[in-house]
Amino acid sequence: MSDKKVALVTGAGSGIGRATALALAKAGWDVVLVGRRPEALDQTKEMLSDTAPGMHPMPTDVSQYAEVQALFEQVKSQFGRLDLLFNNAGRGAPAVPIEELPIETWLEVVNVNLNGMFFCAREAIRMMKDQHPQGGRIINNGSISAHVPRPYSIAYTATKHAVSGLTKSISLDTRTYRIACTQIDIGNAATEMTERMAKGILQADGSTRVEPRMDVNHVAESIVQIAGLPLETNVQSMVIMATNMPFVGRG
Repeated sequence: MSDKKVALVTGAGSGIGRATALALAKAGWDVVLVGRRPEALDQTKEMLSDTAPGMHPMPTDVSQYAEVQALFEQVKSQFGRLDLLFNNAGRGAPAVPIEELPIETWLEVVNVNLNGMFFCAREAIRMMKDQHPQGGRIINNGSISAHVPRPYSIAYTATKHAVSGLTKSISLDTRTYRIACTQIDIGNAATEMTERMAKGILQADGSTRVEPRMDVNHVAESIVQIAGLPLETNVQSMVIMATNMPFVGRG
């Protein structure tokens, strides 16, 4: 087993998850890459295969509890411990009025954004509580939608508000096990998910406007910084966003 610290990143096949996995690997971590698409995880690994070894793809659908259990059993078998969970996997839904949102879509968003985050946190806590030395860190990817909604975003917004309760409960209930839990709320990082913002997106006043975005690597660097803190110190919450995007006074 490696002497390096071990991180598990969900949604590591693209966007914020990919950028964070790469940044952690560059910082010397062993990184377990988790996502539904094996080919995307392999692409993440190949981006640093020559310069920063320690990327380990483990395809998993985090919305399926049995798959999450199997994932953490594999992590425990291969590494013996887990020092960081970046609970990042998430998805949105089409921007439609509430009454037109299909029930199936609502359930899919809840299953990934909330249930999947709980499943991974539950298994990580079980590992971190029992390992020696005890403890670890969990970072949950919220969103500025955990504070205020965009128009026609009820499924995404509701789950991200729920992440705030999940984070606070984890922080309270697991601190005696030396587990620190953070929520990072991100606004307009430049990823595939936010490309539509560069073309113009619906605002609360009914207008459509282009919104500024920021380099996703600034998010990854912030997560690496939090992950490097001693467990006696925690960043409970962080908002990192494109400076001129609508958030303070949104709408």
